[in-house]
Amino acid sequence: MTDVRRVTSGGPWEEAFGCSRAVELPNGLVLVSGCTSVIDGAFVDGGPYDQAINSFNAALGALKELGLGVEHVVRTRTYITHARDVDEVGRAHKELFDAVRPAASMIIVSGFVDPRLVVEVEVEALRPVGENGKNGESA
Repeated sequence: MTDVRRVTSGGPWEEAFGCSRAVELPNGLVLVSGCTSVIDGAFVDGGPYDQAINSFNAALGALKELGLGVEHVVRTRTYITHARDVDEVGRAHKELFDAVRPAASMIIVSGFVDPRLVVEVEVEALRPVGENGKNGESA
């Protein structure tokens, strides 16, 4: 599909597993892969709140490369390793997304590829029809 746009972060798993940080479909739907508190290949220490902020900022950075922002986010999925972290991670989500109120899920999982990670996020965004020449219309 030549109309599909891809964003890479240079992260180690993209090359090893054959995936992209984000993919934009011709209809303007943007899917951002799981993002964690790993920046430039290095784990960034912090508690659940800090990891959530770092993770969402990584996802928003991928959207920015496609010319989109937080206002385009329509869905988030947040994965956490401990129920005790719900409030801290939820606070980070509210700070970033309160104005746009995307559909959201928070799921408790058994763990991630690095045991220091306690949060991973996925984001979906939608480019409005006609914005930046997408969806068959010019801007």
